[in-house]
Amino acid sequence: MKLIYVVEDHQVIREGVRRYLELAGYKVLSFGNLASVREAFRITKADLLIQDVMLPDGDGFEFVRELRQTIDIPVIFMTARIAEEDRIHGFELGADDYISKPFSPKELVLRVQAIFRRIDGGKEVDRGRRNTFRAENGILCFDEIEHKVTVNNEVIPLTAAEWRILGFLIENSARILPRAEILKTCFDYSSESYERIADTHIKNLRAKLGPYPWIETVRGYGYKFIGYPVEENA
Repeated sequence: MKLIYVVEDHQVIREGVRRYLELAGYKVLSFGNLASVREAFRITKADLLIQDVMLPDGDGFEFVRELRQTIDIPVIFMTARIAEEDRIHGFELGADDYISKPFSPKELVLRVQAIFRRIDGGKEVDRGRRNTFRAENGILCFDEIEHKVTVNNEVIPLTAAEWRILGFLIENSARILPRAEILKTCFDYSSESYERIADTHIKNLRAKLGPYPWIETVRGYGYKFIGYPVEENA
């Protein structure tokens, strides 16, 4: 049974979300502040975090930023902060989804289910390959066996969303991928208003993968993986 942490200071919303998720078959622990969920993470790592932003004892964005330094976990921001810059900031922090209040609890459950389908589905279709690529002096290994990425033998910590995008780019390296296709395939998003989210994830990937030209931007269209394959013993 998947364990979900819900952090929300409004008791009615918190309990409503907890009930809907439990009815959907998840184990849920809910928290009204950051101090309590910090303590919970010291004891047990959840499978998913649903995080409010404005809390009585701190900022949810900053909490997730801190959490990401030690724990790789899918995150959904659930907040009344609906400005585009807030949404983009959430995805810059590696969020898997961002849902604005007021919202339908049924929609939230569907988004949770979609995230777990993508994560678990990826494990089921894992083809057990190690793909190695070169770009200038960089050597990138996309290792599906151990589920890790290295650049010049250094392990690169990717979020689940970044792993999906990089894998999709590599799998389709023979063609340019439109932003809309990346979003639809990797996140089930179809709205044009989300296309900046693809740019944000690509920006994060480039920063992590170093100064080598792994991903090309095709202006006005999308992205293409341009590392060329090499043999592992080459």
